[in-house]
Amino acid sequence: MAAAPTAVRTPAPARAARYADLPVLAAAAVWGSSYLAAKGITTAQTVVAVLVLRFAIVLPVLAVVGRRRLRALSVAQWRGAGLLGLVLSGIFLLETYGVVHTSATNAGLIISLTMIFTPLAEAAVTRTAPSRGFLAAAGLSVLGVVLLTQGGGFTAPSLGDLLMLMAALARTAHVLLMARVPAVRGADALSLTTVQLGVATAVFAVLAAAPGTGPAPWSVAAGFGAGEWAGLLFLAVFCTLFAFAVQMWAVRRTSPSRVSLLLGTEPVWAAAVGIALGGERPGALGLLGGVLVLAGTAWGRRASGRDRTD
Repeated sequence: MAAAPTAVRTPAPARAARYADLPVLAAAAVWGSSYLAAKGITTAQTVVAVLVLRFAIVLPVLAVVGRRRLRALSVAQWRGAGLLGLVLSGIFLLETYGVVHTSATNAGLIISLTMIFTPLAEAAVTRTAPSRGFLAAAGLSVLGVVLLTQGGGFTAPSLGDLLMLMAALARTAHVLLMARVPAVRGADALSLTTVQLGVATAVFAVLAAAPGTGPAPWSVAAGFGAGEWAGLLFLAVFCTLFAFAVQMWAVRRTSPSRVSLLLGTEPVWAAAVGIALGGERPGALGLLGGVLVLAGTAWGRRASGRDRTD
């Protein structure tokens, strides 16, 4: 999951912006492939245990790297980051349970609806009507999701599709909270992310200790073979440490809008990886739906950007 871009310190030259594009695209590809990676090492019974393992690997690194800035956080910033961490834990639970019950292609495309939901929610909160163009883009995206989930004929969406839709709504709530909780708006991005991941890891650990939530994390880890460990390390090192570091690096050399646009290619990578490596076949309706989702979210992102500049 991508963290919110931080403010740019100084305008970056065009060459520096272009130089930052390739690593950001790599981060988008990594995030897009994370759905298939999570699907490959997780079952409905091991979701919580895998989440504990994934973040227990990365959290100490973030804490050590950012220990000085963590100590500089105020009590209010800790509380705000803790609240965001609770929401983040819900996002990861919904996404991981969702991808277990649907295809990686569907997961990546449905979660991209966050780019449509967020401006709609922001318009509702600020009581500002979105433009007709944005509403048309939102309608196109919703139609695309309907077709995407009906690749085998018109049936009820799967449990995984519904969970991914809920995850997109939870991501929207997370973005709005980051923008509207005063204590976290000026907080250091690395410290904010570390606290959020720490709270989420604590939630997963509590759930893992509760009865009926599946095997213990150490039992799951003991049963992993080389392939499962490779998948887990990919999720921890590349999808969290690498992708976050790239985003932090790039946003200081280009602009948040440019980084957001490039990271918006995540669903394209999710679909490409799911089809090419996962052997997923969405069918003619599913392919059409995927194209409509991508077109709708891209159109909506441009329309939302024009609305903010008007």
